[in-house]
Amino acid sequence: MAHTHRIVVLAIDGVYPFELGMPSRVFGAADGRYEVLTCTVDGRPVRTNSDFSITVEHGPEALRTADTVVIPPFVSTAVTRELPHSVTQALASTAPGSRLLSICTGAFVLAAAGLLDGRPATTHWMVADLFRAWFPQVALNPDALFIDDGDILTSAGAASGLDACLHLIRKDHGNEVANQVARMCIVPPWRDGGQAQYIQHPAPQAAATGTATARQWALENLHEPMALADLAEHSHMSLRTFARRFTEEMGMSPGRWLIQQRVDRARYLLETTDLPVDEIAGQVGFGGGTSLREHLHAAIGVSPLAYRRTFRGALSPTH
Repeated sequence: MAHTHRIVVLAIDGVYPFELGMPSRVFGAADGRYEVLTCTVDGRPVRTNSDFSITVEHGPEALRTADTVVIPPFVSTAVTRELPHSVTQALASTAPGSRLLSICTGAFVLAAAGLLDGRPATTHWMVADLFRAWFPQVALNPDALFIDDGDILTSAGAASGLDACLHLIRKDHGNEVANQVARMCIVPPWRDGGQAQYIQHPAPQAAATGTATARQWALENLHEPMALADLAEHSHMSLRTFARRFTEEMGMSPGRWLIQQRVDRARYLLETTDLPVDEIAGQVGFGGGTSLREHLHAAIGVSPLAYRRTFRGALSPTH
């Protein structure tokens, strides 16, 4: 039987109710692929930023069972440079290897715990200056809707948490499941100028000695032809070393990864634009419409036009 991925949401005093409930609503729409629990640092009720408090079923012991921990935002007046002891203890009990996701001011918790040192991150633009002043060791990018740095993800305010949750579903289970969840929640699976911008300008996901630089260059130049030698050159490695390191880091060969990125970008353009298929093929680096059709059919079993009709038709109002 397949493992059900457990999401544990940590509610901190002053939490925003909207973002607190967001993981349950989004991940809960993924047809049983996730289980979502909510906990507090001591098992006691917490105040929200609204006119009510909340009581949850779990204390910090739930964090020991988490595959992913989500830290929703809390009122900025409760933001501190050093964590309360209760929060420190709760984070320390998180299961080793757990994935972490912060929304908005939740990034302050990760930074104060030292988990973002030397790593890229984002938070709400209104508190970006304070964050940068307190945590200069973090590579803050206040323009990003969210940043995926592998085992730690950070997102900006409110709806960007939705973007990050959908991104995780897409990462775990692919575009089809993520798009289905987006439709269930009646939100766009991608946001123009937001997630699309992130794809074109991704933050480094590994140390400079890894293959992240080559991956970033490739994503920014998908429209250009590129060979394995080009990617290896951007990582300052030999072909053999690069191919080995890339496969170790990404779980697939460079060629397979590059095709996947081009197909994913083509799907995004099919979903969000009216560009002709041949033009989309050129923008994502396929030789022409025929090549795009072959790769898309191999990936998802449909033609570009059929995919566009299905997705954009589903988003159209019913008359």
